[in-house]
Amino acid sequence: MISSFLVDHDGDILREMSIKEHPPQSHSSQHTIDSSQIHVPVLLADTLRLLAPKPGESYIDFTAGYGGHAAEVLARTGEYASSVLVDRDSNAIKFLQQRFADAAVSFSHMSFADAAEQLARQGRTFDIILADLGVSSPQLDQSERGFSFLHNGPLDMRMDDRQQHSAADVVNTYSEQQLIDIITQYGEEPHARARSIAHAIVQQRPFYETEPLAEAIAKALGGRRGNKRHPATRTFQALRIEVNQELQQVDRLLRCLPMLLRPGGRVGIISFHSLEDRRVKQFFAEDAKNGLESQFTVLTKKPIDGATYDVHQPRSRSAKLRVAAKQ
Repeated sequence: MISSFLVDHDGDILREMSIKEHPPQSHSSQHTIDSSQIHVPVLLADTLRLLAPKPGESYIDFTAGYGGHAAEVLARTGEYASSVLVDRDSNAIKFLQQRFADAAVSFSHMSFADAAEQLARQGRTFDIILADLGVSSPQLDQSERGFSFLHNGPLDMRMDDRQQHSAADVVNTYSEQQLIDIITQYGEEPHARARSIAHAIVQQRPFYETEPLAEAIAKALGGRRGNKRHPATRTFQALRIEVNQELQQVDRLLRCLPMLLRPGGRVGIISFHSLEDRRVKQFFAEDAKNGLESQFTVLTKKPIDGATYDVHQPRSRSAKLRVAAKQ
């Protein structure tokens, strides 16, 4: 029997649930996940090569998703009892409970930053830590999740459907200046383009679906040109980052790594845009400045990038993997 811990936003355990019970249902519409929809793990071969899991080593996957990386790591360690799979997506947790139903692994239904801080307070340590910071394929492909403008759906973008704040709240309540700021900072749009987008949003809101918003953004920027990236791409990235507080989550996780990783342990972080990767790079660079007192040895002097090393996985093209070991 597996124990799965349901955790609220403050990190308090609500109750322990047997895997034989029915998992909690999301307040939003549920989408059944079948084997054809499982997120193919990015940079899997290089992740396994650099993390080098060994029999008996404990493992925590802070963004376990649908278990692609976890299944391969755990198959090599064979150490289920002291390993933890974390995800804040209700559908992912439900799927993980089914996929690992015969393994004594623990699950944590919470954000990776909350989980990291809670486990650090408890004094838990691990031999292998992995965080894949990307949006999973099922999240992108389910129009009701509102992550993609390729399929019309509600303007949602919440990775954790228990939280109240959605993309619709951002689009419809933020001031024009606030929208300019997040589109510039999180979408990395030039200021003039961000200003045009924000002005169009404020003039035409409310928006409740992804397609009308994407069309308004495209029109504000002069429409689509040829086969270039959709004009709404960066704004949608900015909204998703804001809704899920993604960069703050990364900073909180990084601060916990020295406490969570055992000496000789390895940590791998896969990022998908420069804002995340820059934070990871700077964290290890700052540690290296401590010389003999530094806590990590970086195993990837340059990140392993998906465009070069995972060419057969289309969603890997922007992925970057950095790995370090605890001294």
